[in-house]
This record gives sequence, structure tokens and C-alpha cells, in this order.
Amino acid sequence: MKVEQFRDPYLGIPWGELGARVLVSGNQVGVTLGYPTLGRHDELAVELAAFLGVERLDLEVQFVAPAGRGFGKVKHVVAVASGKGGVGKSTTAVNLALALDAEGAKVGILDADIYGPSQGTMLGVQEGRRPEVKDEKYFVPIKAHGIQSMSMSYLVTESTPMVWRGPMVSGALQSLLSQTLWDELDYLIVDMPPGTGDIQLTLSQKVPVSGAVIVTTPQDIALLDARKGVEMFRKVDIPVLGVVENMSVYHCPSCGHESHLFGTGGGAKVAEEFDVALLGELPLRIEIREQADGGTPSVVADPNGDVAATYRDIARHLAARLWALDADAPEITMDDD
Repeated sequence: MKVEQFRDPYLGIPWGELGARVLVSGNQVGVTLGYPTLGRHDELAVELAAFLGVERLDLEVQFVAPAGRGFGKVKHVVAVASGKGGVGKSTTAVNLALALDAEGAKVGILDADIYGPSQGTMLGVQEGRRPEVKDEKYFVPIKAHGIQSMSMSYLVTESTPMVWRGPMVSGALQSLLSQTLWDELDYLIVDMPPGTGDIQLTLSQKVPVSGAVIVTTPQDIALLDARKGVEMFRKVDIPVLGVVENMSVYHCPSCGHESHLFGTGGGAKVAEEFDVALLGELPLRIEIREQADGGTPSVVADPNGDVAATYRDIARHLAARLWALDADAPEITMDDD
């Protein structure tokens, strides 16, 4: 068996076909992958050793994001969307951004919910803090928990209502996109407003979006709207990387009983219907909401917890899907001593 024949655990495709660069020297293996895998390194080493039929190996994994179809210094733009509000889309978006950062990627987040921006609060950015302005024209993103961020909430006060018509909202989004000086980014996560309206169309027309993630809950009404979200992105030729099912199960902290309060298997059904990946399922837990509302989302509040582990797994999965879309021809180097 050769390293390049190892099937990626998320994609089921041999690394060689994905364009992974491989260097082998004795029991030392170096692999360059197109998605970050810091949180899965040890497990990956065990799986690869078993595949090669050896007791152990020294694995070094490097991450280089594929060129993508982004803009400026941004390699990939990933839209996190939902067909309706109340499904935990913004909480999912910020945790996925932080998870990608924890996995070893350079990450930014753009709050595209002009009417109800929330990322400033979720990232713990002090109210009233404004981004630095450069050359009297460009905004410098505010860094929080290691990632770059930009939001309309940084430009207005919490008491300022956005009483704007559609064209004004679209113009505001274009300004945030074109006037933000993002530093080198592997991924820019865009927290979309709920629905399928002006903002979604503006983003698809003005920005080279690499892919979209649909967030839903298992309940029937949310699934109906999730289907609309998938169809919308397909109509504007944006690949849907997969579905995240939020609030999938409730574990009683007192007795340990599991309850599927909003139904079961809905996200998997939508994913199967549209032939996209089910990226992961997140539990219904009050601490997820409390941690985001408190400015320290789960991935940074409890980095070793099972919720953070789930977010990081979903983050690796969606990044792997992007790699599969953009993978180059194999470039494999073998050096046997």
C-alpha cells in the first residue's frame, strides 16, 4: 500500500487523487493536505499506520489551502446560511470560524446580517469599539479570539435600527466587502441573514463564493426552509458543501435521558435528498447559547469539550469538501531510504 492510496476519512477519495503532496522516508511520512487537521492528527496517524500495515509511523501533516476562487487576500469565501431564523445559524457560523482557526487555518468572519448583526456580541467585542480606518477609506478588521472580524454592529450603536430598503442593505454589504482590508485568509466565513432575499443575491453576484453551508434543525418547518436555501444556492451556481443539523438531541443533565425535541434525522434527509454531505449534528444545550451570548463561543470557552470537538469536526469536513472541489492533479514525491 502507498500513502497516496489512503482514502481521506471525510471524502472517501484517495489522497493522491486529491493532489496531496507526500514525502516518505523510512517510518516518517510527511503529507500536505488541502484542509486543516490539527485536532485529528493522532487519530489520522493511527489510521494511516493501520492502512500501511505498520505498527506505528511518525506523521507530519502540513496544511496549504487550495487557491480557491476568492478575492484579494482571501482564498475561500464560505457562506453559512439558513432558510429561516431561530436555528442557531450565527452561533454555528462563529463557532465554525473559531474551529477552523483552532485547526490551523487563517480565518475571518463577516457579519452579513445587516438588520440584526450579532457577531460583535458573540466575539466579545466591546460595545462602541470601532474598526481602525486606513487611508480614509478602508476598514481594518477587528481581531477577536484570534480571528479577523467585520460587522455592521461595529459601525452603528445597538440602539440604532436599520430601517433600510433592500437596495440600501445591498449597498451596505458591498461596502463591507469592498472596503475591509482583510489580511491573508484561508477562509472568510460569511454569516448570512436568514431567508433567500437581497443579501443572498448580492453576495452571489458580487463575491466569488466557494461554497455554502446550510444550518437547520430537525423540525419539519425548518427543513422546508433548508430545502429552499439549498435550491437558492444551486440556482446561482454556488456549491452547497453540506448541511449542519443544530439542536438535534437534548441530553438531560440530571438523568442522562435523550430527547429529540424537534424530531430526528431531518438534516440527514435533506442532505440525502440533495446529494450533499451531512457535515455534523449539534446537541441542544443551554451552554452553547450562553457562551455565545457571553462573548466566548463554545470552541474557545471549552476547547476540550465535546461540543467544541463536534464544531472542529464539522469545520474539517467542510474544508475537506472545498479541497475536493479545488483539488489539483497529484504531486507526489517519494524518498525511500
